Amino acid sequence: MAETMANQGTAVGLKDVPETMLWTLHNRATEAMRSDRILTDPKAVEIYQEINYDYERSFGKADPVHALRSLVFDQAIAQFLKQAPDGTIVNLGEGLETQRFRVSDSSALWLTVDLPEAIQAREKFIEPDARHPHFSLSALDRQWFESVPKDKPVFITAQGLFMYFPKNEVRTLIQDIFQTFDSCCLMFDTIPRWFSKKTTSDEGYALTGHYVAPKMPWGINRNQIKSTLSRWLNNDITIEDVGYPSFTRGIGWKVFTAFSSLPILKDITPTIIKVSSNKISN
Repeated sequence: MAETMANQGTAVGLKDVPETMLWTLHNRATEAMRSDRILTDPKAVEIYQEINYDYERSFGKADPVHALRSLVFDQAIAQFLKQAPDGTIVNLGEGLETQRFRVSDSSALWLTVDLPEAIQAREKFIEPDARHPHFSLSALDRQWFESVPKDKPVFITAQGLFMYFPKNEVRTLIQDIFQTFDSCCLMFDTIPRWFSKKTTSDEGYALTGHYVAPKMPWGINRNQIKSTLSRWLNNDITIEDVGYPSFTRGIGWKVFTAFSSLPILKDITPTIIKVSSNKISN
């Protein structure tokens, strides 16, 4: 099976944080290949099957977590584009995410920002063009700000990204985004503190005997997110804890869905956050 062993296709040669794009691709594409899929993503399946990589050896059996996450981001971007069809989408740390193939983008400008090695891997399968330019930059390099039109609304995504940065870098980047862009939505996912500590421990977070996830220094519990962001941002903003959708395929997700509905336990679960300047209608 394609998802259980390396094929003879394209090598991408990734390591450290950029290699995590293969982890998320594994989960999204495998979900998209199911008959009872929650995410339709033929482009991800095409890329997945082309790459010469043993996904299961590194990451184990696929999990729907990243398909669920992508689904939430897709829905939010689709809603944004209904209101601002000529707006701008900026995908920070996009890796091999194939969102622009799943969401009807009308006349929107889509910017991909990622590290040079990640962009190099992406461009083996996804070519940039005038409306979908790629920028070989860290998300922390504010040069990408200069390519975002200031006279149109912008939706900025950071899927699976901010947890890999120290807290102070996350704070200053978010502050700079909202100081720079008047009509802005920022959507990102978070991990709780206990999980961050696990990844930064001496043992690290081992998905399998062959792969240890990169350190994730920024973790925040759900009950602290709104107060923290309100303290960081003095702007006129709306903060929404979007969360993950209910999902009950498999015992693990039944437990997660149950935890996410309980007042105390939900505070130590991962979530998805949307921050909007109030110049953008929600």
